[in-house]
Amino acid sequence: MLNDVHLAQTITYLKLSNCKLGLLINFNVAKIKDEIRRVLNGNL
Repeated sequence: MLNDVHLAQTITYLKLSNCKLGLLINFNVAKIKDEIRRVLNGNL
């Protein structure tokens, strides 16, 4: 399960690396496609 803390960490990494887009993936599930989130850096 992806939590808000995981999303916040991904956004921080995107800001620090100056990237526009990131993927947050939970590999600990039966179907990976159910736990993939696309994350945008809104500061660019």
